[in-house]
Amino acid sequence: MKTKFINDPQQVTPELLEGYVLCYPGQVKLGGENIIVRAHPKDENKVAIVTLGGSGHEPALSGFVGEGMLDCSVVGDVFAAPGAQRLFQGLQLMKREAGILLVVLNHSGDIMSANMACQLAERAGIKVKQIITHDDISAGIDAPVEDRRGLAACVPLFKILGAAAEEGKSLEELMEIGERFNKKVATLAVATGVCTHPQNNATISDLPKGIMEIGMGQHGEGGGGQKPLVSADQTAAEMVDLLCRQLKPQKGDQMMLIINGTGATTQMEHNIIFRKAYRELEVRGLTVAVSRIQEILTVQEQAGFQMIMGILDDDHIDYLNNRRSDAPYWTTIGKNV
Repeated sequence: MKTKFINDPQQVTPELLEGYVLCYPGQVKLGGENIIVRAHPKDENKVAIVTLGGSGHEPALSGFVGEGMLDCSVVGDVFAAPGAQRLFQGLQLMKREAGILLVVLNHSGDIMSANMACQLAERAGIKVKQIITHDDISAGIDAPVEDRRGLAACVPLFKILGAAAEEGKSLEELMEIGERFNKKVATLAVATGVCTHPQNNATISDLPKGIMEIGMGQHGEGGGGQKPLVSADQTAAEMVDLLCRQLKPQKGDQMMLIINGTGATTQMEHNIIFRKAYRELEVRGLTVAVSRIQEILTVQEQAGFQMIMGILDDDHIDYLNNRRSDAPYWTTIGKNV
């Protein structure tokens, strides 16, 4: 039984990307099969920012290609990493003396493709370094970094790196800026309903009505355990507490707070959640310097949201709040920065 407005299930990814570039021709274009690049490339004396990932999470990741953010997004099939050869094609497109910074979300398929493509790039004389995101804290406070999945904190990282690259920071400087952000950002997801795979309607897990799961992964993978759904205030307070236990902010710290909708939860609910999370940080003596409520990385029709929190340095605040970007899905709300 059909549940989505699609045509041939095997053509979902190329058709969604074709529609996307047709809508925003002044900002993005196809650079090859399932490769999105800026319509107006930056100077080649500046580092290129590239990422990879499966489709099905729109607007991520290609929605953040544009001036001041990503230069290239290499797209895989729905919920699947692109192959190493396709990523290598993207790296070839971005080859430059200044180098390439490849942002990789910590998922096994993405890591495998990135490592193989970087080996190919090295043989071809392409200068590239990787930065791996691992912001999901659902594995526990003491979990090693390699066990933490990459979630939606990649998007503010794109903004920081893209802005720093535009001002001419070197590859090594960008690595330092990015890793410094990486070490002080954390994300926690909560779901009240699971997603279906648009090509076959399959689900990864089951979440009964009236049940929530804090810590559910990007594609419906299990997290911290299921329990009865509680109020917005209770949910937000619990998530802020868990995130603060991980980050250990000190009174007076400048914070980032982003509520990312995962596909089927209303703006009304996001606003109510943000309200309580903001107040919880305020009570702790923390200042929210960067904030956003938006679907930046979705999981089809999964109900729930991701709460992204970070302790920010002054340069991160500047890159996030004061530097322009024309990436289509960063500029849809708030200031054009």
